[in-house]
Amino acid sequence: MCSSLNCPNVPLSNGLHIPQLGLGTSHHGGYAHDAVVYAIRECGVRHIDTAKRYGCETQLGEAIRESGIPRSELWLTSKLWCGDYGYEHAKKACLESCSRMGVEYLDLYLMHWPDARQPGRSNRDVRAETWRALEELYEEGVCRAIGVSNFLVHHLQQLKDDCSVVPHVNQVEFHPFQQPNQLAEYCRQEGIVFEGYCPLAKGQALNHPTVLQLARKYQRTPAQICIRWSIQNGVVTIPKSTKKERVQENCQVFDFLLSPEDMDSIRRLHCDMKLIHLSDPLWKEQTHT
Repeated sequence: MCSSLNCPNVPLSNGLHIPQLGLGTSHHGGYAHDAVVYAIRECGVRHIDTAKRYGCETQLGEAIRESGIPRSELWLTSKLWCGDYGYEHAKKACLESCSRMGVEYLDLYLMHWPDARQPGRSNRDVRAETWRALEELYEEGVCRAIGVSNFLVHHLQQLKDDCSVVPHVNQVEFHPFQQPNQLAEYCRQEGIVFEGYCPLAKGQALNHPTVLQLARKYQRTPAQICIRWSIQNGVVTIPKSTKKERVQENCQVFDFLLSPEDMDSIRRLHCDMKLIHLSDPLWKEQTHT
């Protein structure tokens, strides 16, 4: 996968390999049909990330078919929205996601948030019930791998205690200003691949003096510096863009290396700045249950 990009693959605990660079999508204008087709057909991107929440699974399926690339060469990730948590709802929602995308299986299916939002039941119990549904989907081959998104260490520990399959992936916010190193280390210890979204900090990292200085030094764009830094940290990275030229730019990160000193200079930018909680009320729950 991703051979035209010289994109490395990261091994999962079940023996599969996920391309380390992918194309992210989102709601609120975070999807563009032409950009997806261009990413797959012209840039060699083979990893696409979406979710039911984003409302673009149907359009994404159309873009995949238009690209002409065989399904077997693509890594497709979608996510289960928390309103569909619970055994029956989760299994139904996954099959509906497959149907909207026009595929028979997903390469990776994630629980989108740790907050179950079901009155009268603990989040832990609903997470465990939902995860058992994902385990069955995994056993049935509907999902080649299963994982979680936005889970913290204690959520992962609870899931490990309550269920049978350790998540193959945990997808969380990761960029120069938000580096959850304790969580990343826990994932490494447990064999959970660490995947990062918002690698450009919603554009806020692109104007930081350190990033600009490195862009001049390496004769690269600030976005390429941020993505390369994430890649060199071993993180599966899914920058989002709706513009063809930005998609191409974001893919050109495998022909240079940041020095250890420059990696450290970006690492020092961490200030625990979380961006996703500003737009999603579910974030507030994560440190409590």
